[in-house]
Amino acid sequence: MAKTLHAIFDAIANVQNEQELKEALMDTIGEHFGVQDWGIYLLDDQLSTEIEVPEIPAVCLEGNPVGRYVVERHAPAHEELILSPGDWKKFCTRHEHVMTGPIICDGRLVGTLNFARDPGGLPFNGNDLADLSALCIHLSAKLATLRAKPKILSPAASCPLTPRELEIAELVAQGLTNGEIAAKLWITQNSVKQALKRMFRKLGVSARSEMVAKLHGINHSAVNLNN
Repeated sequence: MAKTLHAIFDAIANVQNEQELKEALMDTIGEHFGVQDWGIYLLDDQLSTEIEVPEIPAVCLEGNPVGRYVVERHAPAHEELILSPGDWKKFCTRHEHVMTGPIICDGRLVGTLNFARDPGGLPFNGNDLADLSALCIHLSAKLATLRAKPKILSPAASCPLTPRELEIAELVAQGLTNGEIAAKLWITQNSVKQALKRMFRKLGVSARSEMVAKLHGINHSAVNLNN
């Protein structure tokens, strides 16, 4: 089992973007933890509430004790760590055992790594929790590195877009389609579409190329003002 875990660490270290990060875990992580279902979910708290947020299993959020524990403490947990035997069934009837851990970037929770075992499976134990904790540390560090890469479009004082919207604009400037942007940021295509509509409205533009040109103009003006 330890050999598999180190293979996962190596895979995380060698990815070049967030999409590769998910793909790198696909073949090994389920085997290591002996689970039927698992997933990585990134929480996009910078998107406006007017955007349709993709559905995320309740274990990832604050809708149950396991989710609340992770959100409040930024620490991994499984249902038997915080609930009496059998109480988890009050919150979920599909999976008998669940375990989730935090993905942290810049001191805030940006996502969770989640595992579930179907009825009849063994409960998660202390070793599983220790492995998840180590895995979350590697994921958090890698995600922070990926998101720290220099951007073509940097925030300017006069720019009305949020950091997340600028991230979408950066990918638009690179020529990515809505589907490719959605895959890279792990959000739905509809979220990208609605974000772009809001960004166009904020900037007073009607096309992707016009948006990119205007953002470059904003940043160019900011540079001149600072010189």
